[in-house]
Amino acid sequence: MNAPLRTSDTATSGALIEVRDLTVDFLGGRRPVRAVGGVDFTIRAGEALALLGESGSGKSVTLRALMRLLPESRTRIGGHLRVDGHDVLALRPKALSAYRGGTVAMIFQDPGLALDPVYRIGDQIAEAVMRHEGVSRAAGRARALELFERVHIPSPARRLDAYPHEMSGGMRQRAMIALALACRPKVLLADEPTTALDATVQIQILLLLRELQRDLGLAVIFVTHDVGVAVQVADRVAVMYGGHLVEVGASGEVIGTPAHPYTQGLLASRITPDSPRGVRLPTIPGSPPDLSDPPPGCPFEPRCGVVVPACRAGLPARVAVAPGHAARCVRLGEGAP
Repeated sequence: MNAPLRTSDTATSGALIEVRDLTVDFLGGRRPVRAVGGVDFTIRAGEALALLGESGSGKSVTLRALMRLLPESRTRIGGHLRVDGHDVLALRPKALSAYRGGTVAMIFQDPGLALDPVYRIGDQIAEAVMRHEGVSRAAGRARALELFERVHIPSPARRLDAYPHEMSGGMRQRAMIALALACRPKVLLADEPTTALDATVQIQILLLLRELQRDLGLAVIFVTHDVGVAVQVADRVAVMYGGHLVEVGASGEVIGTPAHPYTQGLLASRITPDSPRGVRLPTIPGSPPDLSDPPPGCPFEPRCGVVVPACRAGLPARVAVAPGHAARCVRLGEGAP
């Protein structure tokens, strides 16, 4: 049996998040679609992990599984999910409600859809605080004001009474971060929170998230398809493809010495200061796999330029590239071609 590809080679004692053999199947079609196929990772308090990969790799589905936000009637989740001592898959409705927001909070990709358009933003944050901490409305509003100041929203007292449409995209995203932090969670899940923002605002939001993560000791999982974003926010990077983790390690190791052909392809297709002008960037040919009918071996095999017959034999085993850095590729194993 293949060893799991984990985000840490250290013992899991003291880990805030423990995920073992996470599988997510979407039901209802002609056949189940396995969106996540046996993911393993461990994260400690104060650590930031970036899930990096193309759209359709299973990154956002992994986050939603941690929050139990996937529709239960059409989704089958398997494996072991433990967050701050909670067996996530065993939580009853009342405990699950307290877990969401109180233990784990999420920053969504589009705050315009995540925030209620008919309620003032300050009231939305105050309501969450009142619900989880049992305090008065005045105390909830005071907490909202404190959070607006913490996330650097200008004129915070006045902004409490603003509706979402009255704020810019960057201000809405800051308000979304404030809402996520309202009930003092230990884990923050960020699902591409800078995608819809311009470059200058993106940098401000990334720096803010990193500052909050360090100051509050949060464990953060940051989903992105942008290599530059992953380097900015993460201590460790986990590269995901076809529902599997194909490479994990410290961000400097993975970005500096990528071992998996997919990671190498992602890095080669981005513009760097050394990129020559007028030269077309290399691209990864083909498209991500159809997860209702995945390839029998390595999920990247149909698009890989260095395929050998062993790539089609089954999911490659985990291979240690360096301390704390591993990848799933048959070309890295002992006796590999």
